Amino acid sequence: MSNLIPFPQPLQPRLPTIEGNVDYREFERQLQRIDSLLLASSVETQFITASVDHWLAKRHTDDSDITPRQQIKFQEHSRRALRCNIVRTLLQLGYRKLAVRLADSPLLQWFCGLSQMDKVTVPSKSTLQRYETWLPQEQMRPLIQQLLCQGRDQAPGLQLAEPLDLETAFLDCTCVKADIHFPVDWVLLRDATRTLMQALHLIRQQGLKHRMAQPASFITRMNQLCIKMTHSARQADSKKQRKRVLREMKRLTQVVRGHAQRYRALLDQQWEKTDWTRPQAKQVLRRLDNVLSQLPAALHQAHERIIGERLVKNQDKILSLYEPDVQVVVRHKAGADVEFGNSLLLAESVQGLILDWELFADRVPADPSLLKPCVQRVEKGLKQKLKGLGTDRGFDSAANRRWLGQKKIFNGMCPRSPENLGARMTEPRFAAAQKRRSQTEGRISIFKNNFLGRPLRARGFDHRSLAVSWGVLTHNLWVMARLPQVRSASQELCRAA
Repeated sequence: MSNLIPFPQPLQPRLPTIEGNVDYREFERQLQRIDSLLLASSVETQFITASVDHWLAKRHTDDSDITPRQQIKFQEHSRRALRCNIVRTLLQLGYRKLAVRLADSPLLQWFCGLSQMDKVTVPSKSTLQRYETWLPQEQMRPLIQQLLCQGRDQAPGLQLAEPLDLETAFLDCTCVKADIHFPVDWVLLRDATRTLMQALHLIRQQGLKHRMAQPASFITRMNQLCIKMTHSARQADSKKQRKRVLREMKRLTQVVRGHAQRYRALLDQQWEKTDWTRPQAKQVLRRLDNVLSQLPAALHQAHERIIGERLVKNQDKILSLYEPDVQVVVRHKAGADVEFGNSLLLAESVQGLILDWELFADRVPADPSLLKPCVQRVEKGLKQKLKGLGTDRGFDSAANRRWLGQKKIFNGMCPRSPENLGARMTEPRFAAAQKRRSQTEGRISIFKNNFLGRPLRARGFDHRSLAVSWGVLTHNLWVMARLPQVRSASQELCRAA
């Protein structure tokens, strides 16, 4: 592990006193409390240390090849990355809007360490985007676990009135919706046409041309066919009309595919004639390859479902050309019988802190199989034994009941059998656990709406998984900032007076 070089914090101007706005003062107190938690728990120090280690590992070098000035500058950026990501997650702002807020808000400048006596240096939207991936997802979990352990073991140091209660966990699953449109089969052909023709437009702008009509004309023709497909549902012979329009779409898509393959080969062979560098040319090539590789399967899927009128298995469906890790999640809930995204497992403490989480890239296994790994992660990461567990009936199984009995963990799982549920509800501890477990639904809603966004804007599973980790860290800081604090001597005197 690298040694951090102490670097002084810049002298910042005093925050202005705002009168008459209760919401602002509450937000100011919240950020001040989060600031004290980051410092007192050493989460900020651990984040900077992990960032420096990751930075050195990527450079395949050691401390001797880095000058002190370079390391200090990187440490300053690491501190800003931590705090800017917390603010962005807390306020649910995009990069551009956050850059504007940082430029005009003295409070956010103070929290992120941007303001100085003589100037204010605000990161650009591109820098804020780099901050989001500053540290890999697997290195975020130890930070969150350290924060929880500090709140449990060093409550006075964090000015908490009571230590965190981490002995009981409440589990539930949800779906993190992906930022995609509804996966209509023929719309995939429209998406492919747009992406390929826009890429070809860029290549033609660089002077590489092959005989074909203007790329925009293909997009126009596909849009016209999409309109026909939409209107065909209102006609008497809608099935026949849909099949006819889809055949036209398939013919147009094959023409587009042929042009894209020719331009792909042209760019790969003659990219030196363009103004692009090889990495820039590779970016366009990857965009073409991503769509061209999936286009035959998308054509087959649309043919099977519309012309053949045959079902396609969920595991074989293409839901999005740009998000391969999106799954069909069957929820059977009002207004959302089926959702498209990734399943998320959350474990919550009595005080509303998230103890454990896991986002699944593939199809999520049955709920009963998730219980044991979750308990093991909690006990290993927090270095303590769980004493109680509460879940809904989806996690209940004979194997889980036996395992919890062997571990001497109180079984607060809701039984699947209504008769067994009625019998267990006569137990005061079980009834209290089930009553508290129902609040986990609200916790999931708070976490998804206020700390992830609906839908989650991150692209790619790795980025979505990292965004969930930032959401968990920010959520736990937000919850701890709202917990009762130890009153200072001056506060006690004022209260007594």
